[in-house]
Amino acid sequence: MGQESRASEQVNVPRQQPMSWGKKIWFIGWWLIIGAFFTLLNRLKVTGWEHVPPGGGVVLASNHVSLFDTLLIPWVNIAKVKLEVVWAPAKAELFRIPIVSQLIRSWGAFPVRRRAQDFRAMRQIVELMRREKVMLFPEGTRSRDGRLGKGNRMAGKLIYEARPVVIPTAVIGTERLLPKGKILPRLFTRLEVRFGPPVPLEEYYAMEDTKETAEAITNAVMEAIAQQLHASGTRSGSQTPEIS
Repeated sequence: MGQESRASEQVNVPRQQPMSWGKKIWFIGWWLIIGAFFTLLNRLKVTGWEHVPPGGGVVLASNHVSLFDTLLIPWVNIAKVKLEVVWAPAKAELFRIPIVSQLIRSWGAFPVRRRAQDFRAMRQIVELMRREKVMLFPEGTRSRDGRLGKGNRMAGKLIYEARPVVIPTAVIGTERLLPKGKILPRLFTRLEVRFGPPVPLEEYYAMEDTKETAEAITNAVMEAIAQQLHASGTRSGSQTPEIS
């Protein structure tokens, strides 16, 4: 990232701090509400959480098919791994909605201007990847048809700069939970979250910092996500996932 990378120490990056009692009550309260929605009003299955290390320097790289993904993945991490914030870049427009902004901020989201080269946000993501747990959607946007799209090369660039442990994550069923054009969610939907073993990226980290290296990292991560989707496609009852 050149000069931007060298300026990273000037960025005000949030850190995982011990929770005050007030924040812990807020955090656990919402965790219980969201958990009741996913586990009591829907049918959630989680596999592979033993692959997810607790603590920082970890990226949960996932497909993205619904707004619910940004709540489901952190909830599962808290339920199965550790009570901790999972940081995530989110489109800046969401932070203009007062209640939504307060909720997603408390769960680790921070705004990113998607239609501009938001170098400050990119540096923030790299710093968070190095020492915190971060949720990342390498496609850069939600899938329109539920299929896994092409990964964005910038995801590979960010991973190259930060060099975290990357856990491939597959979310299945959330696109049916809130179909496009619907306001109310469809209850008792089959949902699944799958975590795979860390993506082996050491050979790419030893390469020169080029566009080709970033592309190769992105492709490796997307292939690992695709493997998790294919492994669950038949059991979940959803359309067999495929890379478009």
